[in-house]
Amino acid sequence: MIAPTCPGLYCGRMQTTDDNWGSCGACPRGFRTNLTSHCVPCDHDPLLYDWMYLGFMALLVLVLHWFFIDMVSKRANRDIVAMHMCALMEVVTACLVTLFLSEPVGSLAFKSCRVSGLSDWYTLLHNPTPNYETTLHCTQEAVYPLYTLVLIMYGLCVVLLMVIRCFICSVFFKVPNYFTLAVYHALYFLPILVFIHAVAAGLIYYSYPYIIIILSMMSSAAHFSTKPTQTTEGLLYSSVCDLRNAVILIGHWLLHAYGIISVTGFKDPVFHGPLLALVPAPAAFYIITAPFTDPSKFHND
Repeated sequence: MIAPTCPGLYCGRMQTTDDNWGSCGACPRGFRTNLTSHCVPCDHDPLLYDWMYLGFMALLVLVLHWFFIDMVSKRANRDIVAMHMCALMEVVTACLVTLFLSEPVGSLAFKSCRVSGLSDWYTLLHNPTPNYETTLHCTQEAVYPLYTLVLIMYGLCVVLLMVIRCFICSVFFKVPNYFTLAVYHALYFLPILVFIHAVAAGLIYYSYPYIIIILSMMSSAAHFSTKPTQTTEGLLYSSVCDLRNAVILIGHWLLHAYGIISVTGFKDPVFHGPLLALVPAPAAFYIITAPFTDPSKFHND
């Protein structure tokens, strides 16, 4: 029996046990409607772009953790490195547990639905009202499981933060414990990230490669601008001989390369591979031009 199509973009029918079709409504989790309004299972392998998106959402948490740890720390370098490693362990564990809990359970791989447009992230806004009478509520996770995976990962980050970081701070660091301030900051920015993802997940999905590239260049420039010596030789020396500055610079390069790979998808390695040579370009441009833009050289006559 061929059932008529349902109104709206995301209303579909499930096949019943007697080979008939049910009424139009939201497809169950793990299903989405096709062109004939049938709810079909999400059985596609995620694209590289999807994996890069999930990686970006995890990197966002990790970079914020590291930023606030570095901002509030007043201890020896060894203690700072230990807290950075703790934050890394928290985020990696949260990501692995999230993937293990996704279908199929116990595997790092998962099946997904293809994202066909921005509207797939906002099915709540596309509930149809046939004949302007009764609204059909067909809200569903059409981008299964990209939306919920991030929310689960953020929730696990909060749990692991409270368990692992708080235990380490209370056992290994004495009062006054400056690293607890980083925990308080995380308890603020993690709910904010959840809210941003809930509202703007679709916009982030389509723009995150450009966000990475722009923010990595801005952050690199901000990092160099804090150096007391704004000469080419001084910036080069601090970037090579200072371990902390070298690690920060390499981190910016890795983020910039991540953004380039996300934008291109590396669909044509022969053509897209040489673009990675542009990774050091923002840092090199700042170092070369810094002597010409040093505010101390400007004066009013």
